[in-house]
Parts: sequence; C-alpha cells; structure tokens
Amino acid sequence: MMLTDLTIAQAQAGLRAKTFSAEELALAHLHAIETLNPRLNAYITVNHARAMDQARAADAALAAGQGRALTGIPLAIKDLFCTEGVRTTAGSKMLEPFVPPYESTVTAQLLRDGAVFLGKANLDEFAMGSSNMTSAFGPVENPWKRLQNADAVLVPGGSSGGSAAAVAARIAMGATGTDTGGSIRQPASFCGIAGIKPTYGRCSRWGVVAFASSLDQPGPLARTVEDCAILLESMSGYDPKDSTSANLPVPDFQAACRRGVKGLRIGVPREYRIDGMPGEIEALWRQGMDWLRDAGAEIVDVSLPHTKYGLPTYYIVAPAECSSNLARYDGVRFGLRADGGDLRDLYERTRAAGFGAEVRRRILIGTYVLSAGYYDAYYLRAQKVRALLLKDFTDVFTQVDALLVPTAPSAAFAQGENMDDPIKMYLNDAFTIPASMAGVPGMSVPAGLDADGLPLGLQIIGKPFDEETVFAVAAEIERSAGIVALPSVRAGA
Repeated sequence: MMLTDLTIAQAQAGLRAKTFSAEELALAHLHAIETLNPRLNAYITVNHARAMDQARAADAALAAGQGRALTGIPLAIKDLFCTEGVRTTAGSKMLEPFVPPYESTVTAQLLRDGAVFLGKANLDEFAMGSSNMTSAFGPVENPWKRLQNADAVLVPGGSSGGSAAAVAARIAMGATGTDTGGSIRQPASFCGIAGIKPTYGRCSRWGVVAFASSLDQPGPLARTVEDCAILLESMSGYDPKDSTSANLPVPDFQAACRRGVKGLRIGVPREYRIDGMPGEIEALWRQGMDWLRDAGAEIVDVSLPHTKYGLPTYYIVAPAECSSNLARYDGVRFGLRADGGDLRDLYERTRAAGFGAEVRRRILIGTYVLSAGYYDAYYLRAQKVRALLLKDFTDVFTQVDALLVPTAPSAAFAQGENMDDPIKMYLNDAFTIPASMAGVPGMSVPAGLDADGLPLGLQIIGKPFDEETVFAVAAEIERSAGIVALPSVRAGA
C-alpha cells in the first residue's frame, strides 16, 4: 500500500510504530500534488517548505514521545480559513493578495495537535456555489469519471470542492470544509468520501471568512467515518472569541463509531421523496434502511412538514447575511483596490473587479430582501419559517434518535451541465439545507454507485450536539456498504 492510500487512523498507527516518518508521509503527498494538482486544480496554494518543516517537527515530537492526535497527518485546508502568514483568498479576486496576520481557531487547534498543512484548497468564491465552478482561480475537477463517457469533466460539488477532490484523489488524508447549506455534505457525496457538518456552534467560526454567519459551520472531510471523527475531535471546542461557540465538552467521537445501532430508532421523513428523484437514489435510500434494520435499528416513518420551504427560505436568509458580511470589501481596508475618481467610484470599481457573477447575484438578492419595504415581506417572514423548520426537527427527535435521507438528488454532473439555470443549481442543496437551517448535525457517507459508476451518498441527521449518534449510524452504513470503489484519477493510480 502506498503512503497516500492510508487512512488517518492507519497513518497514526504507522507513525507511532515508526514504519515510516512524518517527513516521508508529507513528501509522498507533496509529490502526488505536483503530479495531479495541475489537472484537478484542488489546491490554490501549496505550502511545500512549510509542510516539510511541520513534518520534521512532527518527527521530533514523536521521537520525544510527545505526539498528539494528528502529529504528522497531512491535511488540506479550505481557503476560507485564515492561516497566519499564508495567503487566504476565499476563492475570490477580492482577497487574492490577502495574507492574514492571525490563525483561525480551527486551524490553530489542528496545528496544536500536530497536523501538517499541505496547502489551501480551492472553493466556490466566498463559499457560494454547489459545483466549485465559481472560484476566481478556476474550477476543480472531480477525480471520478463516468463509465460511459470518461472524457466528461465532472464537478466535485461545492463549495468545499477542492477539499473533497483532494481527499478523494489521495493528495490529502483529510481536509477542513465549511457547510452553510450543504457545502461539506454534497461534495463528500459527489467525491465518494465522508463529511460531517457538526451542530452549529460545535466548531468555532473565528478566523473563517464569513458567508452567512447564522449558518456557516466548519467541519471535516475524510475518506472514512472514523477519520472524520478523529478530525472533528481536534476541530471542536469552546472559543470565547466566537459568541456563537457552544461551551460544551468534546465527546470521544472515535469511540462512537464503534457503538453500533442496535435499539436506535431511525426516522425516514416522507417529505424527502421529491418529484423527479432518480430511482437509483430511492433504491439506495431503501438499501440504507435495510442495512440499519439488519443491524438492529428500528425504521420509523416520520414527517417534517415544512421541508419544502427550506430551500426558498435559505435563499432569502443566506443572501441577506452575505450582503451584510461582504459590505466590508470596499477597497479601503484590505484586499483588492481598484482606482477610482472618488470614494463611491472606488467602491464600485473595486467590487465590480473583485466579485464574480454568483457573488454579485447573491449580494443583490440579499440587499433587495433587506431593503425598506421588503424586509418584513421577505426576510422577517423567512426567519419565521426558519423557526418552523427547527420546530419540525425538535418535534421529530422526540420520536427518533436520528434521520436517514439522501445527501444529493443526483451523482456528480459534468462541467457545463445545469450551469445555465441558477435555480437548477440551487436545487442541488434540497436535501442538505433543512439541517443547516435548523443548525443540527448532518453527515454524508458513501453508500453506493449509480449506473455510470459514480458515488452516491446517504445522509444521517442527528439531534443538536449529538454527533456521537450520527457517527454511530454513519459507521454502520459504511460497514454495510463496504469499499464502494476508488476514483479514476488519484495518487498512485
């Protein structure tokens, strides 16, 4: 087995047994990045020298018996997390020259635990998109290929598409992502890996470039459920610098993966059976129910009656918050600055040059729904509907321990497909947005392949701050599904 094929858990064991060194592990991944990244474009910035320095420090810590949970583990960091001394672009021309003088809380915790940062992963601009086609640094290519049309270049999903593609292609062992309406779970499904959006407040948002502050939540992507659990333990914890951070202890998520599901009640919400859903998605969903039933869980039919309002409500709340957050990018304080004849001209030229079409679209939508005369009709009403969505989940979790639903309504599509219609693109998040609106945890785990050999994910949604049950159910599905397949384009292939 090549070093790039190891899981995080396997690499932890190998490093402690001195089967290989952290320096060898980092070098194997950096060589793989040199080979594959020109094609996949999963990384915007690669930190070769810094990664090797961190790997040598990891070897020294291991030799001294001071290794921590992630000592020597090479990761990709979504380029939305501020990294001290390393350019952080948010996938936008607006922040192309920005080098933060500080470290985000999540990445600081990963560094504390000994992780090696390979580089900054590509993403949809300011995390706005479901395809990784909106990045100012070019689209990311999914390492999977269709059986029937291997020439088609598939999207990895978004917005954490670079993170997902890097993990799937074996050019990172794990990665950070952020999830606002599905931006960890949908790319995890498209790329055949695992990814979890924790409960809102479980991971600090401090130092993460904001899109929609009441929805954004950092989380990990990795090749296995257990690897996600290892990463989430390091990423989680109370942060006094983030007013939305939950002051709760961090459970042993890794141990939860071995719990099993015997005696659990798993809800299947009828509203997730949407018109036009492919038969293979429905069949996979039923297969997931059978796996859990065979493992000792009880499958319960439940209702989340306001689900159909999740998508339109999200596309009022999220753009409203984005228009407010992105007002800071004015060419005065940091980032891009375009010359202007006066202050207003400076603002207009800077924002026109710095923001891409999708970001401008969402700013305009958000500004409209917050404007005088429309605030009550749109934004205030959307917040009331959001409260009803949360009540749906609160009510249903008095009956069941977790929910099982599809992650996405399709497998990965090709670049150029679905791109001409923003509404069609927004529908990619139909299954992931309700959990985001309610702030509850959701995890995607690879569970099967479609007729073209592309991965499909199932999603487990849990009670607030009950990621342990989510990991237990996800691990059971992973065990039942087995190794689904490997992507066509990967390190060592």
